Amino acid sequence: MFNRSFNALCETDEQRNLDLYPSELQTEIDEVNSWVYPNINNGVYRSGFAQSQQAYDEAVVALFNHLDKVEEILSKQRYLCGAVLTEADVRLFTTLVRFDPVYHGHFKCNKKRIVDYPNIWPYLRELYQMKGFGETTDLEHICKHYQMSHKKINPFGIVYIGPELNFHEAHGRADKF
Repeated sequence: MFNRSFNALCETDEQRNLDLYPSELQTEIDEVNSWVYPNINNGVYRSGFAQSQQAYDEAVVALFNHLDKVEEILSKQRYLCGAVLTEADVRLFTTLVRFDPVYHGHFKCNKKRIVDYPNIWPYLRELYQMKGFGETTDLEHICKHYQMSHKKINPFGIVYIGPELNFHEAHGRADKF
């Protein structure tokens, strides 16, 4: 629906012609989304809001198993579904960009950081540097929102400093693929 329904509101042909859900990749995009959402996008929340050790352990193990799956995919191709940016990449970006600044510490998703993945970290930087990603991401607001609003997790609303991340560092993904 969002891929075409709002085209009349687009200001440029470039925006109107953007196709993040191309028909030839829809099956693959849907397959990727079928495991990214429950295990990564929602996995960080299942970990962070777990109310038992077993629930936390299950969520964190699934989360990192699927981040490892993403790492493997991105070692062989530029984007999740091949050579073109798709809705699957946009969906994953929203979690990846918050991971090290928030989810790693706040939600105890601390087995690894995104910067520790040799393919995911450059991929995240590439997305961040694309038009429409980085300039619409307010990490200060993101950090304050999470760390000040979840009083059961952080009762005093203390916002920790860091980590220092350089999303503008060269990513090299275009040269690799």
